[in-house]
Amino acid sequence: MSLEKILTISGKPGLYELKTRTRSGFLAESLSDGKKISVGARHNVSLLSEIAIYTLTDEVPLRQVFTKIHEQEKGGPAISHKAPKIELEEYFFKVMPDYDEDRVYASDIKKIVQWYNLLQKNGHTQFLDTSEEE
Repeated sequence: MSLEKILTISGKPGLYELKTRTRSGFLAESLSDGKKISVGARHNVSLLSEIAIYTLTDEVPLRQVFTKIHEQEKGGPAISHKAPKIELEEYFFKVMPDYDEDRVYASDIKKIVQWYNLLQKNGHTQFLDTSEEE
């Protein structure tokens, strides 16, 4: 499963997999509990493939951040997103030593770690496209 079909919906916790388009929006399935919901055009929706993290030099796509976490954890789960702020920041610094601490907040790190753990738990561990790997 590529990140092009995984999305986050504003106001709704967790991640969702895009299932099908409907006349007024689309149908999505929660990765955490498997429930399907109908999402209308009024919701703010972001594809994980379109999200990037600020570094001191440029922006790094979220898929590359997930790949670095995956490599560091040897395919296992990351630190808990409920860990204290300082632990999350230290962990993220190990993964992305050049992330921009002024523009990447602790809440962003918390979401990234939570999303990674949810994807890892559901067996979604191939984050890079074949074109990016080459």
